[in-house]
Amino acid sequence: MRGCCAFVRGNGCCGAKADAIPTNKAMLLQIYVAMKAMPWYCALPSLSEYMIENGWTKCHDRVSEVGWLPHLLYLSLYLVFVEFGIYWMHRELHDIKPLYKYLHATHHIYNKQNTLSPFAGLAFHPVDGILQAVPHVIALFIIPTHFTTHVGLLFLEAVWTANIHDCIHGKLWPVMGAGYHTIHHTTYRHNYGHYTIWMDWMLGTLRDPSDEEGKKVM
Repeated sequence: MRGCCAFVRGNGCCGAKADAIPTNKAMLLQIYVAMKAMPWYCALPSLSEYMIENGWTKCHDRVSEVGWLPHLLYLSLYLVFVEFGIYWMHRELHDIKPLYKYLHATHHIYNKQNTLSPFAGLAFHPVDGILQAVPHVIALFIIPTHFTTHVGLLFLEAVWTANIHDCIHGKLWPVMGAGYHTIHHTTYRHNYGHYTIWMDWMLGTLRDPSDEEGKKVM
């Protein structure tokens, strides 16, 4: 345990105390909740692929169909749209009380550093997890999107959500890393963003981990 805490301190973890390490019981519960929701998480990608294959979206098979420069432009627009959409979806899951009570609260039982782990990143009510992925699908109807890139970004979602729940703050501005997201789990009213801090910065919901560290020192 001492060695683990030393590793955590050396990597900028939000909590350096021994009791900031989640228990095996807490992590097993997170794995159970995530695995129970996993089959439902597959429903949205299955639906989106059906719509893509029927030609209802603006997806294309090859980058050469649009060219590399337009592809990079569309990818940038896609990421901006997803950032905007997930920010507001996440925020409304907090602000609309029934949505929070019956959906998002399942995820927010992990509200302290000693209950957060990468496994908590997928431990959602299945409808909550689907709602937060909906902007990825809506984007397909608005922005020309390379199909393989879309699938890769959906896979990245799982990796990213695990990463931002590990309490290890990477301090890479303007990335919405684990330090920011840990604050979200402890205050409930800040840092709703997804990949970056931009939406929180623009809308006044940003709280910086370095400010929290300064308060602890004082």
